[in-house]
Parts: sequence; structure tokens; C-alpha cells
Amino acid sequence: MTTRRHALRDDQWERIQDLLPGSKGWVGVTAQDNRRFVEAVLYRYRAGIPWRDLPERFGHYRKVHTRFRRWAKTGVWERLFRALANDADNEYQMIDSTIVRAHQHSAGAKGGANAQCIGRSKGGLSTKIHATCDALGNPTGLHLTPGQACDLDGADVLLADIPTDTVLADKGYDADKRVIEPLEAQGKTAVIPPKRNRKTPREYDRDLYKARHLIENFFAKLKQYRAIATRYDKLAETFLSAIYMAACVIWLI
Repeated sequence: MTTRRHALRDDQWERIQDLLPGSKGWVGVTAQDNRRFVEAVLYRYRAGIPWRDLPERFGHYRKVHTRFRRWAKTGVWERLFRALANDADNEYQMIDSTIVRAHQHSAGAKGGANAQCIGRSKGGLSTKIHATCDALGNPTGLHLTPGQACDLDGADVLLADIPTDTVLADKGYDADKRVIEPLEAQGKTAVIPPKRNRKTPREYDRDLYKARHLIENFFAKLKQYRAIATRYDKLAETFLSAIYMAACVIWLI
């Protein structure tokens, strides 16, 4: 079976339908259109269109957007992601980050740009997506910071309790106090090339390090969603929820 660009296959839907609000067994009214709604959100972020340009078959765009925001506020997308990530292959994990440009429409939210993980640099407004992936390249953790933030700001969050004995990362994470020593204190192995300015270079498993390309593959898949490759959402909560949604689809492929 092939994956449709803007919709879920039946087998993909069957894996997640019971994890969503309004499904059988949930308190309250049983939802009749959960699949149509999820596919509407998928369509919007995959195509990179404004909400008001959603095709009429998905219903009124305001209702879709309001429901998406409600699910974002209540953590539905993150819980779905966590449920799928429970199947991760934790033989080893890897961490990295990528920068996405923030469109001018994403600016102006209450609290200021920095509070919404939008940073300003020579290239303009941007957001940095930090992620961890398992040994098969599936995402296991996600975090946002302003675009100019250091990679280690994401490592402080994502490596705090990472469920693996081996962590792969590029030399940007070669920091004794914030990465190497905390991992060693937890009995974990850091497969990280040493920076050139180290007086005594550390040894690392060069063959295992080659597997780090899998997290780059994940970012490539993530950026196939045009409204994630370019950020249009004003709120960090909304944008991160969209990333969780796309990560769930990647898990389902």
C-alpha cells in the first residue's frame, strides 16, 4: 500500500483512532468526524496553505482551526506522539537540531517573539527544532527554541532522561559540563566526535557514528510539510503540536 500525501491509509487510521478524544470508551460524546478532522490538519500543514483555503470537503475552516487549537492546548497531539514513541528501538538514540524560517505572519503573538520560540538573526526570523530519534530513525523527543539558540539548550531538555545507553550526536554537542559528563554519570556512552580545540581528543565509535544520518533523514521528512519547513503559526504551542502531528505520521509510515 502506498501512502497518500494528504490522507491516512486505513491501517494507519486504525492504529491511532482509539487514542483520540471522542473515540469509543472516552467520556462524553462520540466524535463522528475524527478522521476527516485529522486529515484536514494533515492537508493544511502538508500543503502549507492558510486555514481559510482548506477544501470545502473538510468543513468550515474556522471549526477545523478551533478544534486543532483545542487539541494543542490539551496536549492531544503530544500524547498521541508519546504513545507511538513507546515502540522506539532504544539500542541507541541520536540528537540534532534544524532551523526553519518563520514567516512574517508568525510574529506578533502576546508575550513577545522569544517567548514563542522565534529568534532574530541576520537571516531574519527563525525557530530551531531540536529532536531525538531512535535506532530506526523514528522521532522520540521534540523541543523548540528561538533560531539563534545553542544546540545545547535542546540537549539540556531532551537528554535529561533519554531511555538508551548510547547517544549519537555531532561535534556541536561535544560539551563536557552539559552533555558528556551528565551522560557518563547516568552510565551512558556518548558517541560524539571531539571538537578541534580539545587538547586531548576523545575516542568515539566511528562506525556507529555513521548511523547518525538517520536523524537527518527525519528532518528531511519533517520538512516535506510546507507549513513546518516555513513556520506560519504565531504560538509555539501550536507549531510544536503540528510537529508532533507530522512526527506521528512518520511513525505510521
